[in-house]
Amino acid sequence: MFNQTRAAIIAIVLIIPLSTIAMWNSTRFQEFTETSVENQKIVALASFYPLYEFTKEVGKDKVDVSLLVPPGIEPHDWEPSIQDLQRIQQADIIIINGIGFENWFKDIEKLNSELTIIDSSNGINIIKEVNSDQHKDSHLDASLADPHIWLNPSLAKIQVKNIAESLIELDPDNSLYYHDNSENYIKKLDVLDSKIRNELSNCSKDFVAFHNAFIYFAKEYGLNQHTIVSNEPHGEPTSKTLEKIINLAKEMKIQVIFTEEGVDKRTSEVIAKELGGKALTLSPLEISETNTSYIEKMEANLVNLKEALCN
Repeated sequence: MFNQTRAAIIAIVLIIPLSTIAMWNSTRFQEFTETSVENQKIVALASFYPLYEFTKEVGKDKVDVSLLVPPGIEPHDWEPSIQDLQRIQQADIIIINGIGFENWFKDIEKLNSELTIIDSSNGINIIKEVNSDQHKDSHLDASLADPHIWLNPSLAKIQVKNIAESLIELDPDNSLYYHDNSENYIKKLDVLDSKIRNELSNCSKDFVAFHNAFIYFAKEYGLNQHTIVSNEPHGEPTSKTLEKIINLAKEMKIQVIFTEEGVDKRTSEVIAKELGGKALTLSPLEISETNTSYIEKMEANLVNLKEALCN
């Protein structure tokens, strides 16, 4: 149903404004490629908040970047509106996470043939997880690539480099500007990485997240992630799953059960109460908030991880 609706919207967007936008887009692209962009900002769209911040840090005042998925909205649930599709038609670049995270994207690439697509996952070794529940449905692929690369600062650095390289290719006159900005931000990510590594190095290793967003993070810092639900944050755990998590937590003496933004916190709270512990937030940074940076959110995660693992 969603695919049919999306296809209908795309058809409307293509048919109604096509000739006008195509002419405008062609002229605009020609002007962009044939002249210096010294006084012209690159128009960029980022699929969700971490990529928005990465692009903003690299592009600064040379790039006009905006979010596709608005603050407070879960990216897994988001579908582009007609207005969003028109924004895509008018953009110079779109920055995506890749690895199937933007499941709506394959249907809209046709809207703007001149659009530069930055897949920020290029060059990253992707982890594939086999979810046993998928075997119950022959229509689903049992081998699922985990897209949550941005939660590992070391991989976030690769995403930043990919964004910088694409901006340099699009706007070579300002290559040094983008390179220096990316290096400065990468230094901040290095500081974050060192802080996480040092502060968790002598702590317990097992934690219970709400959904399995922290595979790359756990692997980087030698931790073991256990989850209440698997791939979709809005999944509902079965009573058998809850019993298994409670028994596991008791066995490992886990007192903190993590929840996250945009889900029913009562599930984690029920488990925590059974353990005589507490529920805290471990954010996958999928739902953006105003006036809070990527690094600040990661540091807030570290504070809660330390309470869970280091006491």
